[in-house]
Amino acid sequence: MRILIVEDSERMRSLLQTGLTAQGLVVDAAVDGQDALAYLERYPYDVVVLDLMMPRVDGWKVLQHIRSARLQTRVLVLSAMDQVEDRVRALDLGADDFLIKPFSFDEVRARIQALGRRDQERPATELTAGTVIIDTVTKTVRVGGARLALTPKEYALLELLARRRGQVLSRAAIFEHLYASHSEASDKVIEVLMSTLRAKLAGAGAGELIETRRGFGYVLA
Repeated sequence: MRILIVEDSERMRSLLQTGLTAQGLVVDAAVDGQDALAYLERYPYDVVVLDLMMPRVDGWKVLQHIRSARLQTRVLVLSAMDQVEDRVRALDLGADDFLIKPFSFDEVRARIQALGRRDQERPATELTAGTVIIDTVTKTVRVGGARLALTPKEYALLELLARRRGQVLSRAAIFEHLYASHSEASDKVIEVLMSTLRAKLAGAGAGELIETRRGFGYVLA
């Protein structure tokens, strides 16, 4: 999942970004609402973690922009505003969840994961492609019953292709999903990831599941 944290407190922003990155998520961080709007114009996000009280552009306006622009991202509001009317207003404006500060990092992580699984009414916790079975809860892959050892990025690439099965994804689109905006890597790293993932799948007997559509991108057949 790709996450955007919108938080003007440097300490809070750093804590969330470090912790969520350690969980294998791709995380960008905006210092205020104006910064957040720039990120939202450029990148697609699965979940936005949004503070409400910020300078320049506040969280209310960011939330209104997300919904008026019909962005499909989920929004988790993290705020010290603890009145019922604040929670009601945020939910009425389109927030998917509301958590009051101070909070437990584990609860934030769990709520983000839950929001990320809401893309379907009945979230798929298991994806299959031929003899390949992907467990999206434990982040493990099995081929013919045997566990396949993948790096976090290889796993993220395979899950992305499986969730978008039949859809051709360009190298740039894959890169934006797997890497944060501050990454020093180039999108050419996707070719390397694709090569190692294909080799591991083939070595495990899964065959050639991933097709290259020259000039367009990659697709899981």
